[in-house]
Amino acid sequence: MRLLHVVPTYLPATRYGGPIHSVHGLCKALVQQGHEVHVYTSSLDGAGRLDVLENQPVDLDGVKIWYFRCLWTPVCWLPQMATMLKRAMPEFDAVHLHSVFLWPMAKAAEMARRQGVPYVLSPRGMLVPELIHSRSSWRKRLWIRWIERRNLRAARAIHLTSATETADLQRCGLNLAPLVEIPNGVDYPDSVERRPGNGELLFLGRLSWKKNLSALVGALALVPEARLTLAGPDDEGIAPALLEQAKEAGCGERLCWIGAVDDPRKAELFARSCGLVLPSINENFGNVVVEAMAHGLPVIVTPGVGAREVVEASGAGWVASGNTAPQLADSIRELLGDRVVAEDRGAQGRRYARAQLSWDGIAQRMAEVYRSGA
Repeated sequence: MRLLHVVPTYLPATRYGGPIHSVHGLCKALVQQGHEVHVYTSSLDGAGRLDVLENQPVDLDGVKIWYFRCLWTPVCWLPQMATMLKRAMPEFDAVHLHSVFLWPMAKAAEMARRQGVPYVLSPRGMLVPELIHSRSSWRKRLWIRWIERRNLRAARAIHLTSATETADLQRCGLNLAPLVEIPNGVDYPDSVERRPGNGELLFLGRLSWKKNLSALVGALALVPEARLTLAGPDDEGIAPALLEQAKEAGCGERLCWIGAVDDPRKAELFARSCGLVLPSINENFGNVVVEAMAHGLPVIVTPGVGAREVVEASGAGWVASGNTAPQLADSIRELLGDRVVAEDRGAQGRRYARAQLSWDGIAQRMAEVYRSGA
């Protein structure tokens, strides 16, 4: 098939978190299965732009990426992309839209409907009632009413990554087309090294209010034997408040924020950590969870993390009883209390990731959705 993926931002703009990696993992696997894959995206990278060629294809792992300049950041307006869509849309067998509330996906959906090209829409965790009401509520409600409902209703399928994301969509009343649940995949390293330090815990991802990091710092204060490394960009500027909270709680010397990390440093953090903690209030999936599993690292997640289902199915770690500091602390004590049990759970997670979450298998399932919508 000849496939088009439309996504607001793309590699190498890693600051935008999990979807950047999961969309490319899918696209790369589809190419390896013989499909021709194009990606239309922006050259946005925070307040600046990526140093990439624009308005022409750039090859990355066989994926043809088209970067377009954004002229209005709030909705990711890419006028040159509109020109390309008008010319190229009839050449594609299917379109996959990643995200909502942004101009590129709305425009691509409109053009696909006009040309009779089927499309799949992945909300990527954006259609959650609490998130809609907490950030730009009036704009999002208007967008849903006048744009997103039509986009969802006309989709061949709505792709969700977990039962959590499906339930959130249904609570919004936006399950307007056939729903299909397919998790994100993971790149599985051929070999890993485990040399966990004493009490070392890891949070890896963007520092954001929805990650519930204040509760994690509170849990750190309750478990004196634990140390915590926060690794990830801080575009929201919350790191100073977290460090101050830790200092006031008497655990400042046991908390370290190291900023964004590249892949070699990430592998080093996985190797030396006793466990990964993802304490999010809501997470449609949580790519870092399965990435940690692939490296044999036991994990702790909160009930709002979509990858909780994978953790439960694989036995890869612990699902905390709730989102509060004491509840997280209980799970941390269990993880650190018996290193043999913890490492066994990490090994179980690694086996599960290899058997169930390879990108090859995920891409095959997605290709069937493109063909049939089921």
